[in-house]
Amino acid sequence: MIDQNTERQIFSISELNRRVRQLLELNLPMLWVEGEISNFACPSSGHWYLSLKDRSAQVRCAMFRNANQRVKFRPENGMQVLVRCKPGIYEDRGEYQLIVEHMEEAGFGALQRQFEQLNAKLSAEGLFDTNNKQPIPSSIGHIGVVTSPTGAAVKDILSVLKRRFPAIKVSIFPTAVQGEEAPAQIVSALTDANSCEHLDVLIVGRGGGSLEDLWSFNSETVAQAIAASRLPIISAVGHEVDFTIADFVADLRAPTPSAAAELVSPDGQQMYAQFTHFQTSLTESLLRTFLNLKQQLNHLHKRLQHPGSKLQQQAQHLDHLEIRLRRAIRAKLDNYRVKSNQLSNQLGRQNPKYQLEEKQHRLSYLVKELGKAISQKQERLQLKLAQSIHLLDTVSPLKTLGRGYAVIRNSDGEVVNSVAKVSHDDCLTGQLADGELLLKLTDKNNKTLG
Repeated sequence: MIDQNTERQIFSISELNRRVRQLLELNLPMLWVEGEISNFACPSSGHWYLSLKDRSAQVRCAMFRNANQRVKFRPENGMQVLVRCKPGIYEDRGEYQLIVEHMEEAGFGALQRQFEQLNAKLSAEGLFDTNNKQPIPSSIGHIGVVTSPTGAAVKDILSVLKRRFPAIKVSIFPTAVQGEEAPAQIVSALTDANSCEHLDVLIVGRGGGSLEDLWSFNSETVAQAIAASRLPIISAVGHEVDFTIADFVADLRAPTPSAAAELVSPDGQQMYAQFTHFQTSLTESLLRTFLNLKQQLNHLHKRLQHPGSKLQQQAQHLDHLEIRLRRAIRAKLDNYRVKSNQLSNQLGRQNPKYQLEEKQHRLSYLVKELGKAISQKQERLQLKLAQSIHLLDTVSPLKTLGRGYAVIRNSDGEVVNSVAKVSHDDCLTGQLADGELLLKLTDKNNKTLG
């Protein structure tokens, strides 16, 4: 029998669902749940909705966008995953669900623990010490690549090198990059590469993949081989978000294989632009230097002018005129000689006496005129020479001496330009315009004239 006086507490559906959600959140902490994905959906909001199931049960799950952005793989139906989640209720429908905060592929956790353990061991051994890392050469002519010969990584590397600097040499050391045999093959390829003396640097890597795909580069044997390499090694494993033990041991890590090729190859277009700039700068610098030297030479040439050089020029010019005159006279004489011979021949052929006399008079006249021309030319040249000599004489030191000045020298032949430089009874020589005088000092007065 129901007591009618008992006070009843009536819940709305919304309040009931809220109470249940609170109970779940308060009493069940964050959980790790493993299961198979089914009914996966990704609407335009970016949130993920899925179900996790095992052989006998399933549960709905939701993973909001701010959380699923950190997942490194794309979930698919049938994939076995491990999730960290909180139980809850979707209040609008009263449906029990899990709110997923983290998702990884099943088995990832064990691999992650192995990774962390090996990372700690090798770090303690000093394989990650920056002091042990080799610098990457600034000038690289030959690159070795340790990777799969058929993978996307080698294609990306070769494509970048061809685009940036086609002249660079590349040697491929083929190896498996995943699977049980991959670590041993990678070590063997590293050994072969280090035996080649012509290599400058090594790129070791592969394209992206899951943690299991990249696990060969988390091998201790591979890490030890990278650390023992005499050649600088650039690790380029996976994508930018992927990290392996090889990345930590290598001398340099590249986010991707393409980025590794960028790091070891110069930019051909940039080098050409720099070369063109240097060529232009050098040309301009040489041109400026040439112009400066030319100006200095012209300045020095002007400063080195001397009266004697003008006299030499006049003398040389006179010589040239004399040579030209002699050539002209000789040519004129030769011409008259030819004409005389022609006239003689004509006379011999015609034999008129008056023509002979006329030609003789004409010849005599021409000879006289030629003599006059020669005399006049010689007079002009002599006059010009006298003028040049007079010009030289006006600037000659002897001209100054002719005006009454004298040059006094001591017994050593030094010019005396001060009273202080001579003493009593010194023998002095006075140079005049027409000779020398022997002088003897009996007294001196070194007072300065006011």
